Amino acid sequence: MLIRLPLLCLLVSVTAIAADLTPERYWNTALPNTPMPNSLRHLFTPDFTDEKSTDVQVGKGGVNVNAGKGKTGGGTAVNVGKGGVYVDTGKGKGTHVSVSGGKGPGGGVGVHTGKPGKRTDVGVGKGGVIVHTRHKGKPVYVGVTPGPNPFVYNYAASETQLHDDPKAALFFLEKDMVPGKAMSLRFNAEDGYDGKTAFLPRGEAETVPFGSEKFSEILSIFSVKPGSGEAEMMKKTIEECEAKRVGGEEKYCATSLESMVDFSVSKLGNYHVRAVSTEVAEKNAPMQKYKIAAAGIKKLSDDKSVVCHKQKYPFAVFYCHKAMMTSVYAVPLEGENGLRAKAVAVCHKNTSAWNPNHMAFKVLKVKPGTVPVCHFLPETHVVWFTY
Repeated sequence: MLIRLPLLCLLVSVTAIAADLTPERYWNTALPNTPMPNSLRHLFTPDFTDEKSTDVQVGKGGVNVNAGKGKTGGGTAVNVGKGGVYVDTGKGKGTHVSVSGGKGPGGGVGVHTGKPGKRTDVGVGKGGVIVHTRHKGKPVYVGVTPGPNPFVYNYAASETQLHDDPKAALFFLEKDMVPGKAMSLRFNAEDGYDGKTAFLPRGEAETVPFGSEKFSEILSIFSVKPGSGEAEMMKKTIEECEAKRVGGEEKYCATSLESMVDFSVSKLGNYHVRAVSTEVAEKNAPMQKYKIAAAGIKKLSDDKSVVCHKQKYPFAVFYCHKAMMTSVYAVPLEGENGLRAKAVAVCHKNTSAWNPNHMAFKVLKVKPGTVPVCHFLPETHVVWFTY
């Protein structure tokens, strides 16, 4: 199949064409002085990292991109020259080509071959040429019962969750954040999938529907059976993303690393920004009793922050919200088995707009708006702040 797009030269500059912005490189471009937390770095499949080789050639005739396995007739070949764009997918397989004037790296021309999770993506726009050969195979659902997200302010807990949900133990009062205080915690509670819920590049994430009105189509794309536990879990995530804001909350569901960066920078700026996550030395550490170490509690921020909570979905989706009147702490912990953790805690000073039946109030036996409510962040969550 041969497609000619003569308008491309109007959309792309020579310097932009030469760029190859993986999600990781997008971060480094937008936040050159902000280290990426390991919790986010671990959400890249090998296909998304800078270690993946992509053949990009820039010359007088334009740009030549080959994303395949090096075999003639396999993969996708894209030739960008003065005359436009030529796309040859080989072997007659389907290709989706879109031209848009959108802003950011996703604007311009996007070429996608195959279904989400099993395809090659080539995007050409103002941000440059983006090529990704997608990870094979879809995430595996592991049977976690869907339930309300305790990090959403309008959430109401059930009695079952108070006893069974390991996230309940993550809530505590600010006055209890003192050396020697013991708490039973589990930081890496299963998020509903087998760990393959990696980021999609923004160019691909924007081609996948995300919304209640498109739910049937979403299930079809990911081969999920309607009414299954996995379908209910996905539906709950979408509903939380579409729910009304609480009080003056500013929220956004990021379906790519790039969109998470953009939202956080739009709320905090990109000067002196930090992004941190909880780090536990042992993978899949069990629930156990931790004590706050004798020294080392550090307040990182005492104003506004953006907290991004990883959701239950077939690819990485983060529920991000700007929180005012919050303090962010780094809290060193020592487990009863000698395990050490560098925990991140967020303390909310004003909870008056929260659901009175929120898990935090039931666990801590306090009322909304009376005292600061704190919670540790699970390993996969991120808090952004300025320093």
